[in-house]
Amino acid sequence: MKGGKAISVLPVVLILVFLAVAADAPKLTFKFTTIEVKGAQDTRVFGTNNLPVMVGAYVDSNGLTHGFMRKGTKVTTIDDPNGTTTNCVGINTAGDIVGYYTSSSGLVLGFMRHAGKFTDLAPSGSQLAEALGINDKGQVAGYFVDSGSVTHGFLLNGKKYKQLDVPGATGTLAWGINNSGMVAVQWIDSSGNSESAIYNGKTYKTINVPGAVGSYAHGINSVGDVVYSWTDSTGLFHGALRTGGKVYKYNDPKGTDGTYGDGINDHRLVVGVYHTSGGAVAEGFKASY
Repeated sequence: MKGGKAISVLPVVLILVFLAVAADAPKLTFKFTTIEVKGAQDTRVFGTNNLPVMVGAYVDSNGLTHGFMRKGTKVTTIDDPNGTTTNCVGINTAGDIVGYYTSSSGLVLGFMRHAGKFTDLAPSGSQLAEALGINDKGQVAGYFVDSGSVTHGFLLNGKKYKQLDVPGATGTLAWGINNSGMVAVQWIDSSGNSESAIYNGKTYKTINVPGAVGSYAHGINSVGDVVYSWTDSTGLFHGALRTGGKVYKYNDPKGTDGTYGDGINDHRLVVGVYHTSGGAVAEGFKASY
């Protein structure tokens, strides 16, 4: 974020310049499978658990956005009853889902769906809030925008919200959270550059994608592997995976106009979105590695 403007998540729109000097890791083979909701104009996959059950969002034939859960080949629509649009972003092993919805008044709020019941998630005083990750302990990561239009990450443990701000950042957004409580964070520095970090409960460790112009940490699994979206010098989005201390870049071969890395589990699976038709069409994917 720069100049008090909030970070946007779908799509993440950040103006940034970042140069990394680390060399790319050796190649890792990714096997891609397209994930589509039948009849949808647009499908996006944002999260997966270890079963693996996937969650995301799709646009129906009338242009309305719905959340969904995909278990095996069965797709279940997930709509917050207070929302005109719903996006499901994270899911844990118990099947608890977090995401965000837009109300009839245009307010964007985070939610948790537990045992079929929806609960709003938003720190006090939020002008906007989105819940993006949940672990098996029920801890939730996300972000909110305060009354001054400043973006902060949050960590929800039970009913207590902890505000997350990378030191020196002008905006912070928390996305994934693993079972150890490690949080994948993206943040904007004082020069307006987008960077990535892992928060371990006390400190933030920068983990940018080598050579990326913009680095967006999204999902994180139990051993601390991180999946990213990142941008090159032309502004095109790509995916990346940090595992074993090395970063592997990837693109869905069908994604002629961009690939986004969003979710990861403990069984060598990442999920995300690719774009075609000049970015006008989005499809979800899963990729084993």
